Amino acid sequence: MFTNQQIYHVLIKQNILDKKQLDPILKQYEKEGKSLADYVLENKLLSEESLYQAIADGIDIEYTNLSEQTIRQDILFLVPEPIARTHDLIAFDQTDKGISIATTDPENIQTFDFLEKHLNKRLDIFLTSPAALETALAQYHRDIESAFENLTDKKTEQEGSHPRPLKELAQDVPIIRIVNTLLEYAIFESASDIHIEPGEKETIIRYRIDGVLREVMKLPRTAHSGIVARIKILSNLKLDEHRLPQDGRFKVETKEYKISFRVSILPIYDGEKIVMRLLNESNQRLRLADLGLNESQLEIVKTNVDKPHGMILVTGPTGSGKTTTLYAMMNTLNKPEVNIATIEDPIEYRMDRINQSQTNAKIEFTFAAGLRSLLRQDPDIIMVGEIRDKETAEIAVTAAMTGHLLLSTLHTNEASATLPRLIDMGVEPFLITSTTNLIIAQRLVRKICPHCISSYKINKDTLKQLEQRFDLDELMRVMAKQGAILSDKDDLTSLLFYKGTGCKKCHDSGYRGRIGIYEALAISEKIKESIMKRVPTEELRKIAVQEGMVTILQDGFMKAKSGVTTIEEVLRVSKE
Repeated sequence: MFTNQQIYHVLIKQNILDKKQLDPILKQYEKEGKSLADYVLENKLLSEESLYQAIADGIDIEYTNLSEQTIRQDILFLVPEPIARTHDLIAFDQTDKGISIATTDPENIQTFDFLEKHLNKRLDIFLTSPAALETALAQYHRDIESAFENLTDKKTEQEGSHPRPLKELAQDVPIIRIVNTLLEYAIFESASDIHIEPGEKETIIRYRIDGVLREVMKLPRTAHSGIVARIKILSNLKLDEHRLPQDGRFKVETKEYKISFRVSILPIYDGEKIVMRLLNESNQRLRLADLGLNESQLEIVKTNVDKPHGMILVTGPTGSGKTTTLYAMMNTLNKPEVNIATIEDPIEYRMDRINQSQTNAKIEFTFAAGLRSLLRQDPDIIMVGEIRDKETAEIAVTAAMTGHLLLSTLHTNEASATLPRLIDMGVEPFLITSTTNLIIAQRLVRKICPHCISSYKINKDTLKQLEQRFDLDELMRVMAKQGAILSDKDDLTSLLFYKGTGCKKCHDSGYRGRIGIYEALAISEKIKESIMKRVPTEELRKIAVQEGMVTILQDGFMKAKSGVTTIEEVLRVSKE
C-alpha cells in the first residue's frame, strides 16, 4: 500500500492541499499511525475514485476503473481467486502482447514476478481503487456458482436422469478449475497441507501454513463429490470406494517447481475428507547449517555424524521437522564411497545415490522386516524412518553395534526421555550405552515476518509470569555463555525482544516461515553410568544440563532475543 509520504506528494502535486495545510495533518497522522488516504476520504476532499486516479498520475502508472467492467471467464481465472484476494489484484484483459492486471498495490513485485513466470506472459500493471477491485472480485463467486449449477442434484432430478458418473463429473471444467486453483494457491503460499472438509451445507478448504491451519475458501456442497472424484483420478485411487480410507500420491511439475502431493481420503459423517501433504521435491538439499542449530549444537552434530558407527536419534512430536533433520544429515554423508540405505513410511523426498525403500503393511514389509533386509545389502549408513516397537529397536541397536551408522526418529518430548523410552521398549541398558552417540530433540517455531518486525521490551507483569514458570537466572546464564546477551547480570526487562505487527505479506499473523529450536544430547560417560543405573528422565536431564546441554526452551529464547522468533511462539511449541 501507499505510504503517507507518497500520498502527501500526490496531494501537493495535484494542488488538492498546499504544504502549509498538509504538514500538520501529516505530522499528526504519522504519530497516530493513520493513513493520509483516510483523511482525504473522511473529509470528502476527493472521492476514492479520484484519489486513486490522482495517485496513479503521481506515480506514473495507468489507472483503470473496474466498477462497470464484466471480465471474461477465461481471463478472470488466469489468476486463482485466493491469490487475487490475498494480494489485491485481478486479471481483466488479455492481448497477444500480455495480460492486464489491476491492483491497489503496484509495488507487490514478488507476486507479479511469480504470476509472470507462472502464466509465461508479460504483465501490464494498472492501478484501481479498493471499491472497484472488490466489485470485480465478486465476479469469481458469480462465475463459480453459475458453473456449479450444472452439478446440482436438482438439475439431474428435473431431467429425470440418474446422477452423473463420477468419472464424468471429475472432468467438468469448473471442477478441474477449482482443484487446479486449490493446488496452485497452496504451492504459492508454501502450505504444507491442504484440508478439504465436507460439511452439511458447504465444503471448507483449509491450508496449514507455517504449522497453523487457516481457512482459505468455502465452496458449495454440490461441488464436493466432483472435487473428491478429481483428486482420486489424479491419485489413481478407486472412484467407487466411499466407505474405506484410501491413500495415494500424484505430482505437479513445472519449470518453477516440482511438488509431490501425498493424498489421504477418510470417510466421515458428511462425506469423504481429503488431506493432501505437499512435498517440495525441487528444493535444494538442506545442509546441516541451514537447520537453525546454534554453533555449539552444530559442532556436536557434525562430530557425531562423522563417526563410523553408532546411533543418532532425532526426537519430537509429529510435524516437528525430524525427517528434514535426518535428510540434512544424509545429504552431508552422501558420498560415492559409502552405501546409504533407508526404510521409510512414506518416502518424503527422493535423494540421488541413496537406496530408499517404503514400508507396506499389506505385504508385511514393516520397519523391522525392511531393516533386516537392508542389513543384507552391505550398507555403511542406514536410515530408519521411525523406531516404533521392540523388534525394530533391537535390530537397530544390533546394526549400530556391528559397524553401521544408524539414523532414526522416536516420539518423545525431550532428548533425555529418549533413553528411558528405549529401555521401556525392552532394549537392555548396556546395549543403549554402547551404541547411542547423540540424541537431538526439536520443535519448529514460526519466524517473525521480516516485513513487519518491531522491537519491544518485556513489561513487569510479563516478567512476573515468566518468573513463576522458569528459572530466569539459569536462562540468563546460558544466554550469556552462548553469546546471546553481554552479561547474565542484565535485567531481562532491559533487553529488546521482537514481534511481527502483521502485514499483508504474512496475512496479518506477524509470522512467515519456520525454523527449528533444538537440544543436542551427546552421550557422555556420566550419562552412560546413569543409564546403567536406570535413573529417571528428570535426573538424566539435570546431568545433561550440568554438562552444558542447551535446552529447547533456552535455544528458543536465544532465537527470540536475536529477532528470529517470539517468546510467545517458543512457549507455544515447547508446551511450557
